[in-house]
Amino acid sequence: MRGTQVAALRDGVPAGLPDALDVVAGFDEALVRGFARVGEQDAAALAALAGALAGTPLGDPVAEAAGKVTAGSVTADHLAVLAGARSALLGAAHDALLGQLDAALGRDRSPWPVTDPAGTPAGPEPAAGPAAGARAWLHEVAVTGWRGVDHDVLTAAGTPIETALAVPGLRRLAVLLDGLAAELRASVPVGTMPQVPARRWADLWARGMLLTQAAPPAAPGTVAVSGRLLPLGVDLHEHDTAVQAQVHAVLEPADGGPPRLVRTTVGAAKVDTIVGPAVWGLLRACPVLLTALAQRRAVTVTDVPLHGGDLLWDDGRARLGEPADPFATARVLLGPATAAPTAPLDRHPVAIAEPVLVEGRVVRDDAGPLTVDLDGHPVAVDTARLPAGGPLTPDLV
Repeated sequence: MRGTQVAALRDGVPAGLPDALDVVAGFDEALVRGFARVGEQDAAALAALAGALAGTPLGDPVAEAAGKVTAGSVTADHLAVLAGARSALLGAAHDALLGQLDAALGRDRSPWPVTDPAGTPAGPEPAAGPAAGARAWLHEVAVTGWRGVDHDVLTAAGTPIETALAVPGLRRLAVLLDGLAAELRASVPVGTMPQVPARRWADLWARGMLLTQAAPPAAPGTVAVSGRLLPLGVDLHEHDTAVQAQVHAVLEPADGGPPRLVRTTVGAAKVDTIVGPAVWGLLRACPVLLTALAQRRAVTVTDVPLHGGDLLWDDGRARLGEPADPFATARVLLGPATAAPTAPLDRHPVAIAEPVLVEGRVVRDDAGPLTVDLDGHPVAVDTARLPAGGPLTPDLV
């Protein structure tokens, strides 16, 4: 990354981005108070959400849902539409920011495959009972509002979470609800909190509502790939109830095609007492991947499914290769590597995580945050976000 690229990122905000985020913030504040009684401010927020989607395929259903909720008719179907509208706005924000980044870096990105919905086989329907139970609990939360959440509301989450965990297709939903319920339980009484994490909880609520709906059509573009995988780095995500390691890497296809920027994610459930380096023991089902990361080695993969830019990791289809320095990989391959598109449901500004190479620059620490000087353009390094389970510390950085 060069100073001119940093300048290109800072020169301007994508058109419409502040307005879109303001609309989302208005909806999130309405969710704090709940939809049991929609006041003037919350009615305006719902109208703004509907207005932002006007002229799109979601325009009519969102306008209808906003009107019904404002009038006091709050059904789970109406809330699912509003969750979809909120997610669509944040998806557009994601695309604008990622496009700005790609333009600054000169990074090529493949488009998401577009297919005819009428000719695409539908995915399997989720089990009606577990999905319906989770949807009913999320409906209750939205009506109550975050300020009204109490122990009775949280107790009601237990059964939907347990039943969803028993259905493999709903495991993602179950883990999300379990994490949300745990955060709410730790915050009760929410009504006395000086500030509610409205954006985060609304993100989780909206994703949960979408995951309780019928499965989307089978995703296009999933192919089996083989080649040499060269890890660049790992983003470790930890929560009281789950941990996942997201590995960013360059894939050199065995067929001699151009290098591709990919990532692969492995995760496991956990309890809150397992913290720090001990979380890696939860991922021992992937010894080849973990050894490659620890020893900085390449991995040869054979017929591993690739969905967009996500490799669906299978340790049995991987074998350790030769040593591979991630910085050498980045110098040679990161620039020409083609980036992958983001799956539609995963489009969210907070999910943008792109590897870049920064080297040969001055790092300053003037009794404040670490700063990398790129040709006179300072870039702050957020060492506070370093995971406790990783080897890096602020001093090492």
